[in-house]
Amino acid sequence: MSGNISTRRDFIKAVGLGAAALAVTEAYSAELDSLLSVDPEPRFDLSPYLYMQFMEPLGTTDGSVAAAWDFGRDCWRQDVVDVTKKLSPTLIRWGGCFISYYRWKEAVGPRDQRKPMLNMCWGGIETNQVGTHEFVDFCRRTGAEPLMCVNFESDGRKHWQRDPKGSIRSAGPEEAAEWVEYCNDPDSQLRRSHGVAEPYNIRMWQIGNETSYDRNAFDCETAAKKTITFAKAMRSRDPNIKLIGWGDSGWARKMLDIAGEHLQYIAFHHMFNPDRNVPNSPLRGIEYRKDPAYTWERLMNAAQYHEAKIKRVREEVEDYPVPLAMTECHFSLPGRNRCDVLSTWAAGVADARLLNVHERHGDKLKIATLADFCGTRWQVNAIMIPVPGGKSFMMPVALVMNLYRHHAGEKAVTINKAPSDLDVTASRTGDRVYLHVVNTQRNRSVTTRLAVQGMKIMSGRIFEMAGDPEYEVIQTDPHRVVPVEKSLSVDDRWTFPAASVSAVELDVQNV
Repeated sequence: MSGNISTRRDFIKAVGLGAAALAVTEAYSAELDSLLSVDPEPRFDLSPYLYMQFMEPLGTTDGSVAAAWDFGRDCWRQDVVDVTKKLSPTLIRWGGCFISYYRWKEAVGPRDQRKPMLNMCWGGIETNQVGTHEFVDFCRRTGAEPLMCVNFESDGRKHWQRDPKGSIRSAGPEEAAEWVEYCNDPDSQLRRSHGVAEPYNIRMWQIGNETSYDRNAFDCETAAKKTITFAKAMRSRDPNIKLIGWGDSGWARKMLDIAGEHLQYIAFHHMFNPDRNVPNSPLRGIEYRKDPAYTWERLMNAAQYHEAKIKRVREEVEDYPVPLAMTECHFSLPGRNRCDVLSTWAAGVADARLLNVHERHGDKLKIATLADFCGTRWQVNAIMIPVPGGKSFMMPVALVMNLYRHHAGEKAVTINKAPSDLDVTASRTGDRVYLHVVNTQRNRSVTTRLAVQGMKIMSGRIFEMAGDPEYEVIQTDPHRVVPVEKSLSVDDRWTFPAASVSAVELDVQNV
């Protein structure tokens, strides 16, 4: 197979992905008499925060923040701003492991007076040229709401409480409270002294990051009690902020039992390998190129694996009104996030299935992501930043998040019936019904008739993304797979191409 890669890519480049997909599928028969039926009765609100991203300075490991910042002009790279605006994340989180040794005051004020820090988790020196002001500016430029993660006494990790040169890196509730004041108090003297008169009005704050992942960090009871202390201190500066507590690894129930009255969300993460226990899995290295059909099968299985994690967490908190916040989530495959399969369109189709899982749990899951946002080398990124030059572009996971983000309703509705090969979710805003449709067949199209119970379809538009599953965004033209708008036929039938992800908009009225 590997010897045919260049030939296949030359063919795709010559004739276009649409023709390549047609050549693959034309020998297969479609399901001509199938029905895709929707019950339009609203079930629950779908949160716009299901399409969040998070930004973390990853040091020498992956040039994320450093690559996105133009140090010569002291501003964000315009190509990064432009592609992020197109992606349109509703929420961007400033945080990650580095927050456990981050002292926010070192990254505010005049840049020539900012104090660099050792990036103890990811390596190298963090210059702190990007701090609170710059991050909020990026959010404002791209239309996202900011979410700050605070230094939670280094999450109890002693190895991050002091750096190798003796600098104290742990920070307590008072420092977190001062950060809230700096950001949200109209009269903050420190912020005003930095030339920023208007408050940033940051409403979302997370206390603790992956605290349960280290047996040498806080235990759950200690973390919960400290969460209360942090929450009280932070709310003393702004009572209107919304707080996210840590609840992964079986912590959620106990965290809410002790600190639940202070929290608006409970957080967990899911960085996963669905084939962790599968011998000879193709989801590693370049093994995926040897057997595309088996690779497709294993990628399609990821949705089941991912949903099992979400179900476990929600079962812990089913009796509590506090919603879930999955503030980090992505494939984590052998090769330290470098598995090239994540650059393929096959992975994009798998990511669309994961987004459908998020929607199905949208009654409880209110904040979620599927990527590490931006960087220069990790395949788990939503946006890839070429260095030293070139324009940033979306990875497959971002392509499907972008599609869903721009074509989704406010209320979840029910799929009554759908062809077995289609993974479908539905939502509604007013008299418009939205469908997110994934054709899970690698080489077979599916034809179906669309119907909305008790309503007549007046018109319909389909925003379709389809391509060869083996197409690799990084290896070829990164802009080849794009949504193509088409009109629904008068008989309400539609053929969803093989390996496609589609967003359908149906304008309906009562009959």
